[in-house]
Amino acid sequence: MKKVLVTGGSRGIGRATAIQLGRLGMHVLINYKSHQQAAEAVVENIRSAGGTANALRCDISNENNVVELFASIKAQYGDLHYLVNNAGILFQQCRTEVLTAERINQVLATNVTGLLICCREFIKHARHFNQFQGKAIVNVSSAAARLGAAGQYIDYAASKGAVDSITKGLSLELADVGIRVNGVRPGYIYTQMHKDGGEERRVDRIASQLPMKRGGEPREIAEIIVWLLSDAASYVTGSIIDAAGGR
Repeated sequence: MKKVLVTGGSRGIGRATAIQLGRLGMHVLINYKSHQQAAEAVVENIRSAGGTANALRCDISNENNVVELFASIKAQYGDLHYLVNNAGILFQQCRTEVLTAERINQVLATNVTGLLICCREFIKHARHFNQFQGKAIVNVSSAAARLGAAGQYIDYAASKGAVDSITKGLSLELADVGIRVNGVRPGYIYTQMHKDGGEERRVDRIASQLPMKRGGEPREIAEIIVWLLSDAASYVTGSIIDAAGGR
C-alpha cells in the first residue's frame, strides 16, 4: 500500500485531497498543527470508507518538529511514496505600510521554510529506503503568486511566489533520480482560510468578477493534486497548474 503525507490535511484543500487519496487505497498520513478534532474527523471519514489513515501533529514551521515527524513516519510506517505540501497560513488583509517583520517571518516560516524542510526530509527519507523512482511531491501554491494580492496580503503572495520557485528548482534537481515535483495554483476556493484573512465571504464577493462566474471547491483542487501524484502524470515534472476559474 502506497503512503502519502498531506500537510495541513485537516481542513479545506488538504482535507479534500486526503479523502480522495484514501478512497484510492493509499495509506494517508494527515498532518495537522492545531485542529486535532478536524484531523481525526478526516481519519474517520477515510476509515469508514474502508481506507487507512492516521493523524500526525506537527508544526511545520519548526524544523525540529519536521525532523521528528519524518523520523516517526520512518519508524512506524516505513517508506513514504508521496508528499503533498498543502499547509499554509495567512493573516488579516492589510496594506504593506502596516506589515511587520514578525508577521512576514511567520508567514515565510510556514509557507516557505517549512515546505522546503518537508521536501528535504522527504528526499532523505527516500534515500534511507534507497527508493526514488515513482515518488512525487505536489506543492500547493496560490494564484496570489501571479496576482500579487495588493492591499490584502502581499506577504502571503510573496511566499507563494517562493513556492513556485522551489517547485521548479526542485523538479530539475530531482528529475534524474525519479522524484517528480509539481505544483497547483488555486484561485478563489471555498475554504476556511478566507476567514483567517478577515473576510469569510470573500469568494462570494469576488465570484462575479471571475471568468467562470463562481468560486472553486476544494475537491476540484484535490482532483488536480491526485492526478499529479498518479502514474497518469508520470512524464510531468516542474509544472504548475493554474486552477483559478480563468483568472
